[in-house]
Amino acid sequence: MQVQMPQRPGPHGTAVIHAPDRAPAQQADDCAIVIFGAFGDLTKRLVMPALYNLARTRILPENFAIIGVDVVEGTAESWANHLHEMLLSFVGNANSEFNIDAIDEALWGSLSARMSYVQGDITKPEVYEALAAELETASAKYDTVGNAIFYLAVGDRFFGDVVDRLGGAGLADQQRDETGAAKRWRRVVIEKPFGHDLASAVALNARILRSLHEDQIFRIDHFLGKETVQAIMAFRFANGLFEPLWNRDRIDHVQITAAETVGVEARGAFYEVTGAMRDMVPNHVFSLLAMVAMEPPATFDAAGIRNRKAEVFAAMPPLPADAVVRGQYGAGAVSGVAAVPYRTEPHVDPRSNTETYVALRVEIDNWRWAGVPFYLRTGKHMASRMTEIAIRFKPAPLAPFATTAVDETRPNWLVIRIQPKEGISLQFDIKRPGPSFQLGTVQMNFAYADWFLKEPNIGYETLIHDVMVGDATLFNRADMVEAAWRVVQPALDAWTTDKSAPQIYPSGSAGPTDANALLAADGGRAWREV
Repeated sequence: MQVQMPQRPGPHGTAVIHAPDRAPAQQADDCAIVIFGAFGDLTKRLVMPALYNLARTRILPENFAIIGVDVVEGTAESWANHLHEMLLSFVGNANSEFNIDAIDEALWGSLSARMSYVQGDITKPEVYEALAAELETASAKYDTVGNAIFYLAVGDRFFGDVVDRLGGAGLADQQRDETGAAKRWRRVVIEKPFGHDLASAVALNARILRSLHEDQIFRIDHFLGKETVQAIMAFRFANGLFEPLWNRDRIDHVQITAAETVGVEARGAFYEVTGAMRDMVPNHVFSLLAMVAMEPPATFDAAGIRNRKAEVFAAMPPLPADAVVRGQYGAGAVSGVAAVPYRTEPHVDPRSNTETYVALRVEIDNWRWAGVPFYLRTGKHMASRMTEIAIRFKPAPLAPFATTAVDETRPNWLVIRIQPKEGISLQFDIKRPGPSFQLGTVQMNFAYADWFLKEPNIGYETLIHDVMVGDATLFNRADMVEAAWRVVQPALDAWTTDKSAPQIYPSGSAGPTDANALLAADGGRAWREV
């Protein structure tokens, strides 16, 4: 039977045939979600808005409960009211990742009715005794059948303690059937940063694996919840046009940029001990790199895809300090608004050498990518907010066009825009109209907003749903985390030893000028405009 797909006007008014706006979601298992850090910033800005969106799109399971755990004095009602006020602050707020037109109060009422709260110090055993009782109540009241997600929306210093306590209280124990599959499952979501260096990541993995099996651990990276990131695999492997070009024979180099216009805001204390390298590179930026560089998996399941990503990290040589440029934002203006230097931000050492920008050159020593440099950069207080993957193809021989008007350089770029204005563009040359033979550069652009209905989405919705169905495809495995830290560790060690200062760059700029030399040294390459 042939199905006629619906039509609607395309970006220029023409009728287009398009795929359904939303693929049907796998039914999530009945469960309770326990949020450690219930009153915290992460819960109110990201986790709860994502749960609200899942409820709004009817993806949450019918039998579901939410249990908050925090040291803050409160009740289920005060916690729900606190989160409701935060949701209301997002209405019409274009600066929020959760920009919505209105709150569906009936929907929120049904969601908040399923919320309960456990107050106490999460390092104390009595909290877990109370939590065990609350899970039993939720199972009886909402028929969650004992399934539970423990979401660690707390500071990374608590990750090991919480997992230890969950294991000691028996809350991490799963019931399995005769095949070994989880019958009553328990899963733990761990936010970044997962360690501060290779040694701490190895130690944390060893610690949590004493209480949990690897298939219970979901190390979350919200970048991988974005639609465009997930679309990279479909773009590469579902289209016969691109995969044959995806190699060292056709690609000159790859640039990955994650630029932010915001500064450290109120997170100065966190950023002082973290910096741009630890905060962004081994997780967010390397996740994007792995999507671009991985080999085709034998199967599109969690094991197949994660094995291929792990191979990418294993093929990356450790990063020498001279392949990295560090920067720190100084005075300037971002979007026309005066910005203060990093060293005058709250909770920041006025003599701080913490980097707010980092650019690096990495290589992948395998058959597909040998000799192709990957240039990565991320920074705060930059000229614009953008995350993109830009793939530059090797130039065609220009000798046949020696007598035509040809620009100095005319590269072919394939650009995958992660945010904002998600989409994909391809730049190529074509003959200009007219009697003389002159070349002009044009772009073909695909924008998600032109083809698919846009719904409020902060990137966590897909990931939380995947935890509910037990799909670990978009989550990092222990060996992947450690391999990523292994790559950046030499640079981190060098900075600790030589105490070198990052180059100061003006707020609202493209970053430190030293970053330009990183590419210029490789045959005169240059960064794309931010």
